[in-house]
Amino acid sequence: MMKSDQMWQAYKILNQTIGDKIDAWAFGVEADYLAELVLMGQKTATSSAFDLYAVGNEPLPKENELSVILDSKENAICIIETTKVEVIPFKEVSENHAYKEGEGDLTYWRDLHEDLFSKWLHEVGLHFSQESLVVLEEFRVVYPRN
Repeated sequence: MMKSDQMWQAYKILNQTIGDKIDAWAFGVEADYLAELVLMGQKTATSSAFDLYAVGNEPLPKENELSVILDSKENAICIIETTKVEVIPFKEVSENHAYKEGEGDLTYWRDLHEDLFSKWLHEVGLHFSQESLVVLEEFRVVYPRN
């Protein structure tokens, strides 16, 4: 297994324009399972609660950004490139986006994410509603190439 810096250097041989700044992260829930779905090409999107970016003083994801996806033990699984970023109210998330997240239909997506976002926002003193903004990202695996 590789660590994020090792995978980044391996990819840099193929794409020398990427620079040295590594953005490495794991999915918040079921990191191993979701990373595997990404690697298999079944998961090509993710979502997050918009308000948590402000609380953490973190920039929103941007198109063309690269990220190393980690498993629960911080092993590098793959590198993705963000292809689309959209911020919309929770209630407007589409069946198409839910499908791209790779875990089920829109009903499943809404139930799961309403629970997660409610919990995470509550932990920082914020309230979740159907109007709460969510950040939708689409991405593609750029390394390793299948």
